[in-house]
Amino acid sequence: MIQDSFFRRTLLIGGVVMLAASPVAALSQGAGLAIHVMKDPNCGCCSARIEILENDGFAVTTEQSAGTALMRYKLDSGIPQEMASCHTARVEGYMIEGHVPVAYIRRLLDERPDAVGLAVPGMPYGSPGMGPENERDAFEVFLIRGDGSTEVFTRYSAA
Repeated sequence: MIQDSFFRRTLLIGGVVMLAASPVAALSQGAGLAIHVMKDPNCGCCSARIEILENDGFAVTTEQSAGTALMRYKLDSGIPQEMASCHTARVEGYMIEGHVPVAYIRRLLDERPDAVGLAVPGMPYGSPGMGPENERDAFEVFLIRGDGSTEVFTRYSAA
């Protein structure tokens, strides 16, 4: 009788644990890759950029910041001033500055180079969140190294 009671109790506890864990596992599988975006509250292209990330399956969180506080965050995160754009994101330990196409964020995460992250300095017309791609200006995506040096990660020609 004691053994039968122990078996039922073990079975009940095991079932409760499995039931409780299953929604957590389902949520973690269904949620996209987490990316946190620091943005100016008055910037329309930042909102467009966030929408692009969400549409591509990223789980986006945002934080409002502006002016010198936002620039300080960029510099403290290893983004050289000449690489700055309007918004900054962090994904899996990498910084993403400006209008970096999603395909190259994913490439960065696949390749995992020893780097701070990627940047598209300025706000090139036709980059993601900055107007129609079929009218885009030429631009480059830079890889930012830990020592602040940069190299071209990829180039986009004008459309």
